[in-house]
Amino acid sequence: MGRHHARVYAESPNAELVGVSDVDEESAAAVATEYGTRAMSTGALLDGVDAVSVAVPSRYHRPVASEALDAGVHALVEKPLATTTADAAALVDAANAAGVILQVGHIERFNPAVRTVSEFVDDLDLIAAEARRLGPPVEDGRDVGDGVVLDLMIHDLDVLLSLVGSPVADVTAAGSPDDQYVAATLGFENDVVGSLTASRVTQRKVRELTLTARECIVTVDYIDRSVTIHRRTRPEFLVNDGDLRYRSEQVVERPTVDNGEPLKKELDAFLDAVQNGTEPVVSGQDGVNALSLAHRVKRALKPGALPDEIDVAH
Repeated sequence: MGRHHARVYAESPNAELVGVSDVDEESAAAVATEYGTRAMSTGALLDGVDAVSVAVPSRYHRPVASEALDAGVHALVEKPLATTTADAAALVDAANAAGVILQVGHIERFNPAVRTVSEFVDDLDLIAAEARRLGPPVEDGRDVGDGVVLDLMIHDLDVLLSLVGSPVADVTAAGSPDDQYVAATLGFENDVVGSLTASRVTQRKVRELTLTARECIVTVDYIDRSVTIHRRTRPEFLVNDGDLRYRSEQVVERPTVDNGEPLKKELDAFLDAVQNGTEPVVSGQDGVNALSLAHRVKRALKPGALPDEIDVAH
């Protein structure tokens, strides 16, 4: 992800890519060469910039982001904000103390399809939300954390929290012994039911969200970045040549969805918050809330474990 952040910043008219830093010096040099900037130490980089993206393995988020925040540098931290809720909350406190922007990289909030739904979801009498984030095992050596909850499901937990707009009262969950397939059910305080499935053992990539409301069913395809709304018209009885017939029609709507790369939209929003001193679209507290809910799911998977045993596992 760090390479992609560098690419977007290099292309942005609203930012100057001053440099990149990586413990792998060869990787840093390669990215710097590709995007016309310099490979630098973290300290030198923080001395010369207004804002940074932190795209390191999640177990290093707190120390690396803390160094940036303590230096008075605005930071966008890839999801999850940290591995424990305590560390995530500490980063929010550090940003507040330094008076800098802290944004969390929950990129699905910037998926054009999700943004389209967010414009009208408050007008729906929502009953349930179902999210499926499925795919095959990772074979390219990427660090995927300690299971699918923090790596995959947390995307949908954040999206549901933003769309439903209500605290979660109850959490139940079940999964495979290796935590590579997890299904969770959320009971929101406003009576909306949330159902989420995350998998790394499914041989087809699926990224879908379905919202069931009394007026309609809304389907979001994250991959196609499309939204489909199914509505049923008022049923009626018809008399034709003395025969009584029943008719019910279904109306399918496909709202226009703006195009564009979600990462570019995310970084544009971050730069806008930095330049104007406004609240980021996905705040540090949003990151804490999503992470806290993810750990509630993990505790529901292992109800006999102590909270600290789940919260620090990695």
